[in-house]
Order: sequence, then structure tokens, then C-alpha cells
Amino acid sequence: MTAQNELRLLPWSGPDGKPCYLSTDDHDGYMSRLADNIESVQLGMATGLLKQAQEVLDDSDTEPEELRALASELAGALGDALRVATSRGGRLP
Repeated sequence: MTAQNELRLLPWSGPDGKPCYLSTDDHDGYMSRLADNIESVQLGMATGLLKQAQEVLDDSDTEPEELRALASELAGALGDALRVATSRGGRLP
């Protein structure tokens, strides 16, 4: 069995919201590349959301509903970014 620190945390969850892991020695395989691409998309979306958040927060006319929606999107993006950081940190030598 592969040790936990040899598994790659994937950037998506399983059907029950549980973490998914990849066990492979092929870091250029299909699943590894797919995970890399999804991580890149997630981080790109978080960057765009951060810019949007700065604009919304600078607008004094922002409605409370907009702030709640923004907070929800930011929480999701933060969760994705933390998963990416955890995954990449776990693969450091």
C-alpha cells in the first residue's frame, strides 16, 4: 500500500465530499495533467474573484446580498486554493 505522503490530493472531492487521492509514479500521466490543469483553472478563477472582490468592497453602494454572495464565492475559492496548497506542499521533497 502507498504511504499517505506519497499520495497526491486531487483538486476535487468524491461523491460524499471526501478527499480524492492519486497514487502514481507517472507525474506526467493523464490524471496528473488533468489535476494540474484543474488546479490552474481554480487558481485563475480565485485571482479573478479577488479582483472582483476588491471592486465590490470599494463600492460604497454594494448591497448586503451582494456581499453575502461575494463572501460565499470567496470561501469556495479559498477552499480550492488551500486544497491546491496542501496538495503541492505534500509533493515537496
